[in-house]
Amino acid sequence: MPHALKDTLIDMLRHGEPVGGRRYRGQTDDPLSEKGWRQMRAATAGERPWTAIVSSPLARCRAYAEELAGQTGLPLAFDERLKEVGFGIWEGQTADEIKAVDPDAVFNFKRDPVGFRPAGAEALDAFYDRVGAAYEAILTQHAGGHVLVVAHAGVIRMVICRVLGLSPVHAYRIQVGSAGIARFRVEQKGGQRYEALLHLTPGSR
Repeated sequence: MPHALKDTLIDMLRHGEPVGGRRYRGQTDDPLSEKGWRQMRAATAGERPWTAIVSSPLARCRAYAEELAGQTGLPLAFDERLKEVGFGIWEGQTADEIKAVDPDAVFNFKRDPVGFRPAGAEALDAFYDRVGAAYEAILTQHAGGHVLVVAHAGVIRMVICRVLGLSPVHAYRIQVGSAGIARFRVEQKGGQRYEALLHLTPGSR
């Protein structure tokens, strides 16, 4: 009789506030602000049950992942597929700056991120697929482990949609605050898989 594999746990930690505050930063590589460092350190100040760390290579994730790996001695890897979605012409702009040009743009985008996508932005399906590929790689490489993934709100939204069977079109209905954490459990047995979102901590707004 085949044995069930040990459950895999994945904690996805959103980066803290970057220098420049809240904006559609996408792949603009701003570092963490002092507030952002405090947010991430506070979010991981308690129990640290992880067996490995995987991070987006962007500075607002990388720097803290490197600090935490240095403190814990955990193995650390970076995955390009964990970068935030590219926002095209919105890169680096605040919501107010975008609304000054088109008052309805942000509202329409959140409501329908395909039909009202910013010019030059990465396609939503392509983003969903690349994050999914990173997620599958983590499950394969760390089966039975408890992995901390340091990433972005958009990346966490894509994994939540994937696990819950939601269309990524609905992703912006999910709020992920700075240094918020989503925990997933993946059970595998007899070639079948069951995934669950155990909790999503709010983080800071």
